[in-house]
Amino acid sequence: MSSWKSLLLRIGDKCSEYSSSSEFKDHIETCYGALRRELEHSSNDIFPFLLQCAEQLPHKIPLYGTVVGLLNLEDEEFVKKLVENIQASFQDALDSGDCDRIRILMRFLTVLMCSKALQPASLIVVFETLLSSAATTVDEEKGNPSWQACADFYVTCILSCLPWGGAELVEQVPEEIERVMAGVQAYLSIRRHNSDAGLSFFEDDESKGDLVEKDFLEDLWERIQVLSSNGWKVESVPRPHLSFEAQLVAGKSHEFGAISCPEQPDQPSTISAVASGKQKHDAELKYTQRSRRLNIFPASKFEDIQPIDRFVVEEYLLDVLLFLNGCRKECASFMVGLPVPFRYEYLMAETIFSQLLLLPQPPFKPIYYTLVIMDLCKALPGAFPAVVAGAVRALFDKIADLDMECRTRLILWFSHHLSNFQFIWPWEEWAYVLDLPKWAPQRVFVQEVLEREVRLSYWDKIKQSIENAPALEELLPPKGGPNFKYGVEDGREKTELHALSAELSSKVKGRQTSREIVPWIEESIYPVHGPEVTLSVVVQTLLDIGSKSFTHLITVLERYGQVIAKICPDQDKQVMLIAEVGSYWRNNAQMTAIAIDRMMGYRLISNLAIVRWVFSPENIEQFHISDRPWEVLRNAVSKTYNRITDLRKEILSLKKGVISAEEATAKAKAELEAAESKLSLVEGEPVLGENPARLKRLKTQAEKANEGEVSIRDSLEAKEALLARASEEIEVLFLSLYKNFSNVLKERLPDASRAGTLQALKSINGDSMAVDLEESSAMEVDDENGRPKKSQSNGGKASNIYNVRENEQWCLSTLGYVKAFSRQYASEIWPHVEKLDAEVLTEDVHPLFRKAVYSGLRRLSN
Repeated sequence: MSSWKSLLLRIGDKCSEYSSSSEFKDHIETCYGALRRELEHSSNDIFPFLLQCAEQLPHKIPLYGTVVGLLNLEDEEFVKKLVENIQASFQDALDSGDCDRIRILMRFLTVLMCSKALQPASLIVVFETLLSSAATTVDEEKGNPSWQACADFYVTCILSCLPWGGAELVEQVPEEIERVMAGVQAYLSIRRHNSDAGLSFFEDDESKGDLVEKDFLEDLWERIQVLSSNGWKVESVPRPHLSFEAQLVAGKSHEFGAISCPEQPDQPSTISAVASGKQKHDAELKYTQRSRRLNIFPASKFEDIQPIDRFVVEEYLLDVLLFLNGCRKECASFMVGLPVPFRYEYLMAETIFSQLLLLPQPPFKPIYYTLVIMDLCKALPGAFPAVVAGAVRALFDKIADLDMECRTRLILWFSHHLSNFQFIWPWEEWAYVLDLPKWAPQRVFVQEVLEREVRLSYWDKIKQSIENAPALEELLPPKGGPNFKYGVEDGREKTELHALSAELSSKVKGRQTSREIVPWIEESIYPVHGPEVTLSVVVQTLLDIGSKSFTHLITVLERYGQVIAKICPDQDKQVMLIAEVGSYWRNNAQMTAIAIDRMMGYRLISNLAIVRWVFSPENIEQFHISDRPWEVLRNAVSKTYNRITDLRKEILSLKKGVISAEEATAKAKAELEAAESKLSLVEGEPVLGENPARLKRLKTQAEKANEGEVSIRDSLEAKEALLARASEEIEVLFLSLYKNFSNVLKERLPDASRAGTLQALKSINGDSMAVDLEESSAMEVDDENGRPKKSQSNGGKASNIYNVRENEQWCLSTLGYVKAFSRQYASEIWPHVEKLDAEVLTEDVHPLFRKAVYSGLRRLSN
């Protein structure tokens, strides 16, 4: 890498490029000196790389802005070209809805204004353009209020620039910035308050009544107002341009070209709650809120951080997570070295957990956050592990109110995290969960974490890890292996079925094919024992042969899937097949899920059969105490959903291919026609004016191009037919799923007059939870191991009782999963909402069930 590139990339870091200096001023002067020497012969390389650095290391933008300001003194034309390039990138980001680029480029523009490279009036024009678009969008008559998410995003971008340049704007263009602030105030007065219903980490505390918390934009506006009243002082934003102010004022400030915001879709012709809801969902999908605050720790942990500084540090952390998602070591390094003068470990933990648990989906796969947390624990061994432990304890204490999807993610993360630290955890603190009912969320959490740990290691190792709380062995999954009905190892009497199983096993080991085995089954087993016993013998035997490893299972299913398909031709038999898998692997939830998932992949069982099995009486009884049925259901729905998503991507790619093929065909045809037009007539006979070989080649090219276009069109037509069929399939799946949810909840939910809210449901029988969650969440976690100062040892909470009854907990858990499924697959559910309303969400469904569905879809009540 060129030295100037390395200097740009590492500016502000403690690194060898800048020797031992840690002063921003020294770094800027060194970097500026190197760039100035390169300007003459590398200017075309410098500005794209500089822009890339600013976009992908945005916490260094004040440093880059100052460097540009100094370069402006040396070469105005270079900076003018840079500003023009930013304008083009910014317009492109607006047109494509690239939220991250819009936000970062606006911050860069603000800093360029501070360094005198950009006219303040130009920045104000950018602000007012976005503000005007936002105000028009939420206007009932001129705009489309369903797209408020876009308008909110534009205004958030404006406000988030002010910590970086508010002081300069007030100093240089006071009237104009005052006009912008008044415009923001006016916008806030006409927009709708954005409820977090359906996306909050914890179940809404309905006892608050009319007390409405500020949404993200209202909260940011309040922070900016406090910042304004404090003279625009922000500790967390470096202001290196002030060290060069005397030089920078001599530079020429450049204009920023005009920009335009894209038009939002028109309001639906017939305004209805469903049509508006669909558009609102599309808008929130495109202009998603990048974070939601997860308040884990008590306020005392942040009392030294001003409200605006908290916002700025969160922005830094989110940007590092975003732009360094492929480089975990670099990510952790930048996160612990942010340019702020105060400690922020607690804020860092809250921000990472808020992303890990973000609803409806985290920006990246959960494994990424697992790795980052792990690397931060190693980078800050004296501080961060204790903070993470404190976060786990605080979330564990509030687990009963945590959203079901968040609960699942927390279980998966925590078990994986412990697997990287030798499964060490002070389990004795949580041993009291054994005194709670088996359905208590804290007990279920511990049980599920231990089950996942066993998957990541082995049973004896996990038993050893809980030796400080040996009683918790009761919550470990069964140690036993497969449950083979027809095994004879334990000396059981050998029956005819055992013999048939052994014979089938020998045929498989003898490499007989499906075609040879199916007639034998039809002649030797089916006529004598009937379909149910035949299915049991065949499936159990094949599963036993494939039980040694995942590879063995795949091999058996690939070779003998036709045998299973022959004896399980319809949905009823497929449900029996799944039941046999569950019976064989009853001691191993992981293998149950894997086997069912693979069988669905090979089309041996349908998603509808899986839904029927999940809602069988045996599994319904586990809804509130085990993740086993939910894991199988999640896999089935995800597989169907992913199939449609993949088809849409393929169709999009093929449509682009058709356009390219059309262009290629037109070009080849034009070249051929041009060549043929040169044919001339001599004495009535055509004479070639072109080389005959070239003409022949052009004809061949035109034919091939036409064949290629026809082939791509045929592929597109086939994929579109598959998508239509898949859309019908997923509609049937969701209708079946919600009908089953509605039926089981109808049987168990109390009358709506007794339980109209979740809070009322919890309070049935006159008791709420005896464990004081609020008090326990306000714990102190300052000691070196992250343990709370107040004891949570075995005896600490053993006397407390979880007073939500089993039926009510079953209802709470199941409603939580209804909301989670609705939220996760909202994009595929919305197109079928009318049918869902007509067939499932009818007037006689329980209001709590309807509310769970609506909440997951972020749908306003009719």
